[in-house]
Amino acid sequence: MTKRNRLGYIIGLAALMVTAMPIMALAGDDTPAVYATIWSILPPLIAIGLALITKEVYSSLFLGVLAGAILYAGPSLSGVLDQLLVNGIIASLSDSYNMGIIVFLVVLGMLVAMMNKSGGSKAFGRWAATKVKSRKAAQLSTIGLGCLIFVDDYFNCLTVGSVMKPLTDRFNISRAKLAYLIDSTAAPICIIAPISSWAAAVSGFVEGQNGFTVFIKAIPYNFYALLTIAMMILLVSMELDYSKMAKYEMNAIQNGDLFTTGEAINPVSEDEGHQDGIVADLLIPVFVLIVCCILGMIYSGGFFSGENFINAFANCDASVGLALGSTVSLVITVIYYVCRRTIKFTECMECVPEGLRQMASPILVLTLAWSLKAMVDGLGLADFVAAMVSHFGNGFLAMIPAILFLIGCGLGIASGTSWGTFGILIPIALAITESQPELMIPVISACMAGGVCGDHCSPISDTTIMAGAGAGCNHVSHVETQLPYALTVMSVSTVSFIIAGFMKSPWIALLVGFVLLFAVLNVIKRKKTANA
Repeated sequence: MTKRNRLGYIIGLAALMVTAMPIMALAGDDTPAVYATIWSILPPLIAIGLALITKEVYSSLFLGVLAGAILYAGPSLSGVLDQLLVNGIIASLSDSYNMGIIVFLVVLGMLVAMMNKSGGSKAFGRWAATKVKSRKAAQLSTIGLGCLIFVDDYFNCLTVGSVMKPLTDRFNISRAKLAYLIDSTAAPICIIAPISSWAAAVSGFVEGQNGFTVFIKAIPYNFYALLTIAMMILLVSMELDYSKMAKYEMNAIQNGDLFTTGEAINPVSEDEGHQDGIVADLLIPVFVLIVCCILGMIYSGGFFSGENFINAFANCDASVGLALGSTVSLVITVIYYVCRRTIKFTECMECVPEGLRQMASPILVLTLAWSLKAMVDGLGLADFVAAMVSHFGNGFLAMIPAILFLIGCGLGIASGTSWGTFGILIPIALAITESQPELMIPVISACMAGGVCGDHCSPISDTTIMAGAGAGCNHVSHVETQLPYALTVMSVSTVSFIIAGFMKSPWIALLVGFVLLFAVLNVIKRKKTANA
């Protein structure tokens, strides 16, 4: 164990001791004594801090979950174990929505293994190399594909990763950079796409209004999402990388090391797969997957029972839809490969345990992240934030979009969920702006943007976890390389929300945001060039 890791675990144990101190005297029977207090933030802080210090995500998340169980149950050992296992890990795994996502992950792992076995991934890499001639074009292609797959962020992360890895590997683009591009075209695209599972979720949180109309009006105010897309394009066009990402990219370019950590996560081998594979062996299964998942989502929303397309998306269960769609596409893909004699049926079945093995790591991280969310829910983090926001007065209503954006960022980082952040903050935002309805759209947009930003920054976010899995990137590597970029956009977005609060219009604020982001990146590039 390195000195850095040893120090991290010492800090973690000290944090656990501090966690237990107020509980020994104050724990109650029905609700924890620290319910809806600042102590509810401690478990995610422990998990996030340790993950960044030690670079080891499993133990860091577990200690965060354990801290939450101690805060909830106090000095009762049986209570701690019950909260940790029964209400935490077991409850997370028995939740039907979570299990649907796990099924989707496992089936997608099987599909990716089959595509590699068929030689389709390698054939696509060879074909793309004849069309895409540079690292810049490969990255822009990844962004373009990510923007096209806007139906659901989970689906986006894993599909874009499986399709683009052969191409980005060929141009020595680090897996950390690929993970950033995937993550930045997942939630930020879904939150501005009217036909997506995210639009459906946000529409459901807006009570007393036409949720879909509100969502459409909020798109120009969603500065974080729009500026994140601009950030990606500017970084690629300017051939600029900074902070940790610069190290990963330089190592990939100069040494051909796509991982830098020395830990290869499901790499695509040049010798893997049949030599006679064709591009269609990759594209047809991906196309079938997209169609089946869309059909599965609208099926779960009642489309085939008489609902119109928009309402079906608004009422869909993404977990059920993705599980159904991926399972059907798996069956169709096996039939396609066997009929084309690309790979034998027995080889398809060999990919079943292989797909599960490939997804074991993200499933474990997701389970611990879901358990950590259960801990902070039990400690009343949502009520703590609601009480804090309710103290806002009417004297500085123009600043509320920026304030709610930053609170949403913090809540998203601590809880690891965008949708949970929407559910907490949007009802509060509607109540705050009752006296000034012209601020309703900017304020709701700020809640949405803050949730996406927090989700983008958080090591315990399921989207962040799956973006790393889709890219085959070490989870902590993805977090530490993406964080400086996300914080840059967050800072610029805060300025845009301040302007929007006073101007009551998104366009000037958005223009200022674009100009400011371009200026910041130019300053960074000049400093980097001067220090080279």
